[in-house]
Amino acid sequence: MKTYCPNDLATGFRYNSSQTRCYMLPDGNTSIHGEYYRYPSGQLPSKNIFPSSKTSNRKTKSRRNSCQAITPVMADSIDQQSDNGVRNENFYIKRVVCIAEEKKKLGNDDYKAQNYQSALKFYSDAISLCPDCPTYYANRSACYMMLSNYTNALNDARTAARLDPAFEKAYVRIAKCCVAKGDIIGAEQAIKKIEELDPQSNSVNAEKSATQQLRQLEQTVQSNYDAKAYRNVVFYLDSAIKLAPACYRYRLLKGECLALLGRCDEAVDIAISVMKLDSTSADAIYVRGLCFYYTDNLEKGIKHFELALQLDPDHKKAKEMRTKSKTLKDMKENGNVLFKTGRYREAQSVYTEALKIDELNKDINSKLLYNRALVHSKLNNLRDAVADCTRVLEINDKYLKALLLRARCYNDLEKFEECVNDYEAAVQIQKTPEIKKLLRDAKFALKKSKRKDYYKILGVSRNAGEDEIKKAYRKKALVHHPDRHANSSPEERKEQELKFKEIGEAYAILSDPRKKMRYDSGQDMEEHDQADIDPSHVFRHFFQFGGGPGGQSSFNFEF
Repeated sequence: MKTYCPNDLATGFRYNSSQTRCYMLPDGNTSIHGEYYRYPSGQLPSKNIFPSSKTSNRKTKSRRNSCQAITPVMADSIDQQSDNGVRNENFYIKRVVCIAEEKKKLGNDDYKAQNYQSALKFYSDAISLCPDCPTYYANRSACYMMLSNYTNALNDARTAARLDPAFEKAYVRIAKCCVAKGDIIGAEQAIKKIEELDPQSNSVNAEKSATQQLRQLEQTVQSNYDAKAYRNVVFYLDSAIKLAPACYRYRLLKGECLALLGRCDEAVDIAISVMKLDSTSADAIYVRGLCFYYTDNLEKGIKHFELALQLDPDHKKAKEMRTKSKTLKDMKENGNVLFKTGRYREAQSVYTEALKIDELNKDINSKLLYNRALVHSKLNNLRDAVADCTRVLEINDKYLKALLLRARCYNDLEKFEECVNDYEAAVQIQKTPEIKKLLRDAKFALKKSKRKDYYKILGVSRNAGEDEIKKAYRKKALVHHPDRHANSSPEERKEQELKFKEIGEAYAILSDPRKKMRYDSGQDMEEHDQADIDPSHVFRHFFQFGGGPGGQSSFNFEF
């Protein structure tokens, strides 16, 4: 072992070989047992010269402020040279203790002035000089608490309590830190110790109340979580976090519930804030993966769940979500392949099963519903397609593809007003020339739909020829002629007269090539074109001039 021996030294000293004292010298070397070391006269060691393991049997109370508490026990028998060394060591110890006390005083002054970072440095300096003084640790613990560093504060408070088991303030600090970190058991143990030391103490009444509140809140949170009432969980966790602001467990559970509620942006912020403080937190990585999963980024979600399992192989939630993510990913991809290959009914079945996996994953489910709506449209199940698109838009009213598909289905179902409404909503989302044209066409179809459908009145298709239109008119006119219903009730006669008039009007328009062309093109029919039509005249003209077979009237009314 290297010996520290400058030329201008005071005499050194030696320990008895039965002792296990360990000192740090200015050059970083350590003295153990029976080695000689010399210190420069009047010079203090730059590092800790106090015992690093066993301490004397002084009373614990005196250890907080007295240099005697940290004076090492010297060898039973030493020579004259060692006597000089002992005197020198005692001198150095007293000097060190005085400096440590001055550091503590400066720290106290900065603490009172709320200069906590500066106070922290002074307390740390005092501890480096006198590492066995409980007061310095207790003071630094209070400083860490003011800086919201409850982990270091708790470590210092526990060190102070270990050095002095009767130090009540140390247990008060422990209780406060445990409450802040959500450690209910730790807080209760510290409170119990304080009550043992001083049954009349009221120094932790606030912590006792906070501990009781936290225990009750945890029970309420658990019951609501089991019932999947995640909004309630978030509400009660907010109350718990106010009492325990440094509890990562509460914050991450809140993040998990926010993700389950679809509020992934808030959940991500919580997960990342915890990961910055503890990059190995399996729970934080799990919540981050949950956010990826619920925003349809299954690949990254699976990677985060696997990373969480590497850190904690028994993480039950990460296992479940990894399995669910992989299953959902495989089914979604399989359904897409079936759709692209035209196997629509199989694709429909796969999408339906995939929708049962996780009802809370609204982002993925909206895409699965849209894909199934496409399948329905291919199978001409237009009403089912509309229903799926409506469910998509209930989840996300800005889902443009679903809006356009539903509009198209409405058009095919001749629900033109609904079709126009959807295209107008689509234009508000994306004003492209294509969507604007679709809107114009829908409005035109709506306008046409509000006119009388002459083809429907006659009961013929839009592709019907002249002969088919004549036959249809002849049949309908004979059925609805007013004379045929002369003995009917007034209401019945009025209804038949109206139908007879519509039939004559329809025939007048569709039998005239010019008017028919205008009608088919969607142009407005001039009012006088319809006002000039006399259904009785049309009827007589039809049966008297070429309406019947061979161009001759063959009609003979019989009532």
